[in-house]
Amino acid sequence: MMLTMSELPSRLSVVTLGARDLPRLRRFYRGLGWEEIPSSDDEWAGFLLGGVLLALYPVDELAAEAAADIPSPTEWSGITLACNVDSREQVDAAFADAMAAGATSIADPVERTWGGRSAYIADPEGNRWEIAWASSARFDARGALTAFGN
Repeated sequence: MMLTMSELPSRLSVVTLGARDLPRLRRFYRGLGWEEIPSSDDEWAGFLLGGVLLALYPVDELAAEAAADIPSPTEWSGITLACNVDSREQVDAAFADAMAAGATSIADPVERTWGGRSAYIADPEGNRWEIAWASSARFDARGALTAFGN
Protein backbone atom coordinates (compact mmCIF):
# COMPACT_ATOMS: atom_id res chain seq x y z
CA MET A 1 0.00 0.00 0.00
CA MET A 2 1.39 3.38 -1.00
CA LEU A 3 0.98 6.31 1.40
CA THR A 4 0.11 9.63 -0.14
CA MET A 5 0.77 13.07 1.31
CA SER A 6 -2.24 15.06 2.37
CA GLU A 7 -2.64 18.73 1.65
CA LEU A 8 -3.85 19.02 5.25
CA PRO A 9 -0.72 19.55 7.40
CA SER A 10 -0.45 17.85 10.79
CA ARG A 11 -0.65 20.93 12.98
CA LEU A 12 -3.03 22.69 15.33
CA SER A 13 -3.10 26.42 14.60
CA VAL A 14 -6.17 27.87 16.31
CA VAL A 15 -8.53 26.84 19.11
CA THR A 16 -11.70 28.95 19.04
CA LEU A 17 -13.98 29.32 22.04
CA GLY A 18 -17.52 30.40 21.28
CA ALA A 19 -18.13 33.21 23.77
CA ARG A 20 -21.50 34.16 25.21
CA ASP A 21 -20.00 37.30 26.83
CA LEU A 22 -16.86 38.02 24.84
CA PRO A 23 -15.77 41.17 26.75
CA ARG A 24 -15.94 39.26 30.07
CA LEU A 25 -14.04 36.26 28.70
CA ARG A 26 -11.46 38.59 27.14
CA ARG A 27 -10.91 40.32 30.52
CA PHE A 28 -10.43 36.92 32.19
CA TYR A 29 -7.68 35.81 29.81
CA ARG A 30 -5.99 39.21 30.00
CA GLY A 31 -6.24 38.84 33.80
CA LEU A 32 -4.11 35.72 33.52
CA GLY A 33 -1.42 37.96 32.03
CA TRP A 34 -1.83 36.52 28.54
CA GLU A 35 -0.95 38.97 25.80
CA GLU A 36 -3.59 39.72 23.19
CA ILE A 37 -2.80 40.07 19.53
CA PRO A 38 -3.10 43.69 18.33
CA SER A 39 -6.30 43.18 16.30
CA SER A 40 -8.30 42.02 19.35
CA ASP A 41 -11.44 43.86 20.41
CA ASP A 42 -14.77 43.04 22.06
CA GLU A 43 -16.05 41.44 18.82
CA TRP A 44 -13.13 39.00 18.35
CA ALA A 45 -10.03 38.44 20.46
CA GLY A 46 -6.93 36.32 20.12
CA PHE A 47 -4.09 35.24 22.39
CA LEU A 48 -0.94 33.64 20.93
CA LEU A 49 -0.05 30.74 23.24
CA GLY A 50 3.21 29.01 22.37
CA GLY A 51 2.46 28.72 18.68
CA VAL A 52 -1.32 28.16 18.90
CA LEU A 53 -3.84 30.98 18.75
CA LEU A 54 -6.62 30.94 21.34
CA ALA A 55 -9.47 32.81 19.64
CA LEU A 56 -12.63 34.14 21.27
CA TYR A 57 -15.57 34.59 18.91
CA PRO A 58 -19.28 35.22 19.59
CA VAL A 59 -20.93 31.81 20.05
CA ASP A 60 -23.92 32.63 17.83
CA GLU A 61 -21.68 33.68 14.95
CA LEU A 62 -19.43 30.65 15.44
CA ALA A 63 -22.45 28.33 15.49
CA ALA A 64 -23.72 29.87 12.23
CA GLU A 65 -20.39 29.02 10.59
CA ALA A 66 -19.48 25.70 12.18
CA ALA A 67 -22.68 24.13 13.52
CA ALA A 68 -25.66 25.55 11.68
CA ASP A 69 -27.21 22.07 11.55
CA ILE A 70 -27.33 21.44 15.34
CA PRO A 71 -28.93 23.21 18.31
CA SER A 72 -26.73 25.26 20.62
CA PRO A 73 -25.02 23.16 23.29
CA THR A 74 -26.38 23.59 26.80
CA GLU A 75 -24.00 21.31 28.69
CA TRP A 76 -20.27 20.63 28.83
CA SER A 77 -18.91 19.67 25.40
CA GLY A 78 -16.53 16.97 26.61
CA ILE A 79 -13.52 19.02 25.48
CA THR A 80 -10.76 20.25 27.76
CA LEU A 81 -7.90 22.58 26.97
CA ALA A 82 -4.58 22.08 28.71
CA CYS A 83 -1.69 24.22 29.76
CA ASN A 84 1.33 22.13 30.70
CA VAL A 85 3.78 23.78 33.08
CA ASP A 86 7.47 23.17 33.71
CA SER A 87 7.39 21.66 37.22
CA ARG A 88 5.19 19.76 39.63
CA GLU A 89 5.18 22.76 42.01
CA GLN A 90 4.17 25.15 39.25
CA VAL A 91 0.77 23.40 38.96
CA ASP A 92 -0.22 24.76 42.38
CA ALA A 93 1.11 28.26 41.67
CA ALA A 94 -0.62 28.44 38.27
CA PHE A 95 -3.86 27.14 39.81
CA ALA A 96 -3.70 29.89 42.46
CA ASP A 97 -3.07 32.55 39.78
CA ALA A 98 -6.04 31.30 37.73
CA MET A 99 -8.28 31.40 40.78
CA ALA A 100 -7.14 34.97 41.52
CA ALA A 101 -8.02 35.92 37.92
CA GLY A 102 -11.59 34.65 38.41
CA ALA A 103 -11.47 30.96 37.44
CA THR A 104 -13.74 28.39 39.11
CA SER A 105 -12.09 25.38 40.69
CA ILE A 106 -13.22 22.10 39.13
CA ALA A 107 -10.55 19.87 40.73
CA ASP A 108 -7.77 21.00 43.08
CA PRO A 109 -4.17 20.06 42.24
CA VAL A 110 -3.46 16.37 42.89
CA GLU A 111 -0.96 13.69 41.97
CA ARG A 112 -2.36 11.69 39.04
CA THR A 113 -2.15 7.93 38.48
CA TRP A 114 -0.31 8.57 35.22
CA GLY A 115 2.65 10.02 37.17
CA GLY A 116 2.08 13.73 36.83
CA ARG A 117 0.24 16.41 38.75
CA SER A 118 -2.74 18.42 37.54
CA ALA A 119 -5.76 20.52 38.43
CA TYR A 120 -8.86 21.59 36.52
CA ILE A 121 -10.40 25.05 36.33
CA ALA A 122 -13.23 26.62 34.38
CA ASP A 123 -13.10 30.06 32.80
CA PRO A 124 -16.06 32.42 33.36
CA GLU A 125 -18.07 30.64 30.63
CA GLY A 126 -17.36 27.12 31.86
CA ASN A 127 -14.61 26.14 29.38
CA ARG A 128 -12.50 23.52 31.14
CA TRP A 129 -8.73 23.90 31.41
CA GLU A 130 -6.30 21.37 32.84
CA ILE A 131 -3.17 22.81 34.41
CA ALA A 132 -0.73 19.92 34.25
CA TRP A 133 2.84 18.85 34.76
CA ALA A 134 4.13 15.73 32.99
CA SER A 135 7.79 14.79 33.26
CA SER A 136 7.87 13.85 29.58
CA ALA A 137 6.65 17.21 28.23
CA ARG A 138 9.35 19.24 26.46
CA PHE A 139 8.99 22.81 25.22
CA ASP A 140 10.99 25.08 22.94
CA ALA A 141 12.05 28.65 23.83
CA ARG A 142 8.65 30.12 22.91
CA GLY A 143 6.69 27.54 24.91
CA ALA A 144 5.58 25.27 22.07
CA LEU A 145 5.30 21.60 22.94
CA THR A 146 8.07 19.73 21.10
CA ALA A 147 7.90 16.26 22.68
CA PHE A 148 5.49 14.30 24.86
CA GLY A 149 5.80 10.73 26.06
CA ASN A 150 8.59 8.44 27.11
